[in-house]
Amino acid sequence: MRSSLVRQFGDPGQVIELVDVDRATPEAGEVEIAISLSAVNPSDLIPVTGAYSARTLLPFVPGFEGVGVVTRIGAGVRDLKPGDRVVPIGASGLWQQFLVRPTEWCFTVPDDIDDQQAATSYVNPLTALRLVEQLREHFGSLKGRSVGVTAAGSAIGGMLLRLLDLEDVETTAIVRSEKSVGHLGDADRIIVADGDTPPRLAFDAVLDAVGGNLASELIARSVQSGGIFIQYGALSGVPVPQAAIGGRSDLRFAFLWLRNWVHSAGRDALEAAFERSFAGLRDGLFASPIAAIYPLSRLTEALVHQADPRRDGKILLDPRC
Repeated sequence: MRSSLVRQFGDPGQVIELVDVDRATPEAGEVEIAISLSAVNPSDLIPVTGAYSARTLLPFVPGFEGVGVVTRIGAGVRDLKPGDRVVPIGASGLWQQFLVRPTEWCFTVPDDIDDQQAATSYVNPLTALRLVEQLREHFGSLKGRSVGVTAAGSAIGGMLLRLLDLEDVETTAIVRSEKSVGHLGDADRIIVADGDTPPRLAFDAVLDAVGGNLASELIARSVQSGGIFIQYGALSGVPVPQAAIGGRSDLRFAFLWLRNWVHSAGRDALEAAFERSFAGLRDGLFASPIAAIYPLSRLTEALVHQADPRRDGKILLDPRC
């Protein structure tokens, strides 16, 4: 079968190889899945660079999100059968034609959710749901709270704005350029950060996907005492400076790494989260525009498109060709 492979850390466009490998046989409690579509996310590419080298074992197959069809089952499997469509989670490996995964990490896709929707049903929707839940855990009721969302023009930024709107939250979308402004109809206020320095604002909470100087400025100037700053990404490539965190003992700081929550939540909580994700896909709450679908054989082109700042939507891979 065709597969991608990372043998060394570095620039994803340089170090991700396409290789032919043997298909693995599912063992007891496992299923083999023919991957139909897989997504390209920043969370797929960051480990390739070596940013998480302490917890990333080489070699590995990238790809945390996608959808496929069960083709073979191992001994003792009762809840899945060949032909079932599933979203497999729990580890990377979806940038290949066939994947073997334990059944407890596979979630059945409803018939009315198409492959493109299913291929984007995991990373962003579950992250957005968990971020809003963390806000509830901190504040209780969110009604009337003021929340800033960085990288608000991204797919997950839009999901967060829509979710917070349902909670009657006053939202401020913080973006890096005017290009994103047209996509932010759900925000109460839009701020285009000039460089990394936003104007002086007042938030109860900030949901941050950028890190670096922008995060530092928001912590120092904008989050009110008793508030919370949650980081769930570092698109700047720079973590939140520890000096900024140390200077605000009156705030709560949290970091959401979806993988940690997924591996601690339990099957019931994950099934409930996917039910909410599928419902949000049906009603448009978690809709993700698709910029392009590339055959896995054209992975290099797909990665170039992923890095294009003019890209407007998700990049999907089709490992079948």
